[in-house]
Amino acid sequence: MRPVVRLIGYARVPLDPGATAGVRFAFHADLASYTVREGLRIVEPGALELRLATSSVDVRHTVQLTLTGGERAVDHRRHLTCEVQVK
Repeated sequence: MRPVVRLIGYARVPLDPGATAGVRFAFHADLASYTVREGLRIVEPGALELRLATSSVDVRHTVQLTLTGGERAVDHRRHLTCEVQVK
């Protein structure tokens, strides 16, 4: 069963009062994969929601997206880390 909510990336950005920073997250569709009963890790097509938050209960922005294509198994070459850049 696909998890309802899962942390896929984060960045700690210490800022002085009044300061700002840009944060960029780059993620691969493999991060939407999960393990099914048969022990395979799969990615399914469908709607996803990315949440940008200060905590699990303080969501500031959401982004709707749709994974396209067929269901596929994720093998040993999977990309399961989210690249983060802070500027």
